[in-house]
Amino acid sequence: MLFAIIGIIVVIIIGYIVIYNGLQRAKINADESWSQIDVQLKRRNDLIPNLVETTKGYAKHEKETLAQVVSLRNQLTQVPAGDHAEKMKVSNALSDSLKSIFALAEAYPDLKANQNFLSLQEELTNTENKIAYSRQLYNSTVAIFNQKIIVFPSNIVAKIHHFTNLNFLEVPTEEKAVPKVKF
Repeated sequence: MLFAIIGIIVVIIIGYIVIYNGLQRAKINADESWSQIDVQLKRRNDLIPNLVETTKGYAKHEKETLAQVVSLRNQLTQVPAGDHAEKMKVSNALSDSLKSIFALAEAYPDLKANQNFLSLQEELTNTENKIAYSRQLYNSTVAIFNQKIIVFPSNIVAKIHHFTNLNFLEVPTEEKAVPKVKF
């Protein structure tokens, strides 16, 4: 009888440890996936000054667009590391501004043909795609973590150790609107 009670206690302790470690792993995975977004945002921020300088020479009277891109880039570097919502808000605004710069290329054939501009545009487009993928990965890892927090028996361990839900990254409302196409 004593061995059975000791056996049950050992199984409960081992189960508790396994659940706790699973929660910690899920939290670390969510943090790591956010870090991947940060890496891509830094990469984009490093490319922007080169794009702006290349564009300046061709589109001198488009200074307002270029100034906005630079301003948003600087804002993004000043957002505190833990403020994911603000970082995504500024990042989304920066993505919109970059679209404006890419649209400038249509108005300036010389800029459109400039190899440096084309290379930077391709790099930024690839980086934007990586940011989108990283956002998806983050939301997937957050879903796994949040699920572990609410399902039994891990919800008990999560409550004891004060684990809380993480927020998903959401698509800005303006990006959800269906674009109007006119011919």
